[in-house]
Amino acid sequence: MTQTQSTIPDLVARARAGDSAAWNELVDRFLPLVFSVLARFRMSRADAEDVNQTVWLRLVEHLDDLREPEALPGWLATTARHEAIRVLQKGERQRPVDPLAWTGFEAAVDPGIDDELFADERRHALREGLTELGPERRELLLLLMHDPPLSYAEISDRLGRPIGWIGPTRARALSELRATTALRSMLESENGRR
Repeated sequence: MTQTQSTIPDLVARARAGDSAAWNELVDRFLPLVFSVLARFRMSRADAEDVNQTVWLRLVEHLDDLREPEALPGWLATTARHEAIRVLQKGERQRPVDPLAWTGFEAAVDPGIDDELFADERRHALREGLTELGPERRELLLLLMHDPPLSYAEISDRLGRPIGWIGPTRARALSELRATTALRSMLESENGRR
């Protein structure tokens, strides 16, 4: 007999109410996701375990703030990335240096790692921001980013909307995308690094 798996909204509601079985099921279900995100970062096992604990602590702190329970996997992935970047940057600042072999700050930091992490963070923020949009606007933006590019006529056919609707709706959708929590958080975090 196969047991049906609880839905994410059901688990979130039960966890908010203090159901420890729901918490355990959330952790069991999404722990592999968190560790798959952390695996992309070059960090020690101890740092990865610390970040993992911090991610779950953040969920405890912010579970009541989660407006869309279905967005929980994305929220966990984004939080894991942010925490991993924070830990790696903190490690760079606290890197032990041999004073006899030290050649200066430029030798202590690999700028390519930061660029790669920031590009990954931007891609994930964009994906998260798209999930905050309504389905029609999200689909429009995804069709506009299609590779190879689609013509307005093809987009019009797929969405069942007139061609004249695409341009103004695209502008509104991009404006809404810039205002999403995910993109605002990314921009604030980038501004804080400058």
